[in-house]
This record gives sequence, structure tokens and C-alpha cells, in this order.
Amino acid sequence: MTINIQSVHFTADKKLLNFINEKVEKLNTFYDGIISSEITLRLDKSSTSENKIAEIKVLGRGHEFFAKKQCSTFEEATDLVCEALRSQLTRYKDKLYAQH
Repeated sequence: MTINIQSVHFTADKKLLNFINEKVEKLNTFYDGIISSEITLRLDKSSTSENKIAEIKVLGRGHEFFAKKQCSTFEEATDLVCEALRSQLTRYKDKLYAQH
């Protein structure tokens, strides 16, 4: 799986990039049809502390999955996004195998 991480208007440190790579790689265990993942990290201009946005678009065979979360840290947002994608992937896989 190809993983492309883009941080908008800031530079993500190595620790954060490794954390995201690790989390996104684990999605392969739920659905093996994943081709690539595009991760966008963005800072919201709101005055609250929950201004970190993580968006992940996962391209699978014949289907695209997407989730977006806003939290106080990028790690927390990534965790929640991966959890949402995990349930999407599991549901999609179950639906696929139910048809066969």
C-alpha cells in the first residue's frame, strides 16, 4: 500500500509521521484490497484547542473510503479516523463476502 502524507501550512515531525504510517498500515489487516492512502493534516483557524484536523482517504479495489476528525492532537485525530475507517472497511468487506 502506498501512503502519502501531506501537512498543510506546517511541517510534521518524524515521530508524528511514523505514528500515522503505523496506524494506516494496520488498516490492511481489515481489508486486503487497499491500494493507497492519502492523509491530510491541517490546522483549523478556530480559537479552541481542538484545532487539529486529520483526513484520510483510502483507495481500495473498486471503492473509496474517507474519514475526517478534529481533535486537540494529530495523534488523537488519527486514532479516531483510523477507527472510523476500520469500521467502514469491515462493513464493506462483510457486504462483499455476503454477496458471494
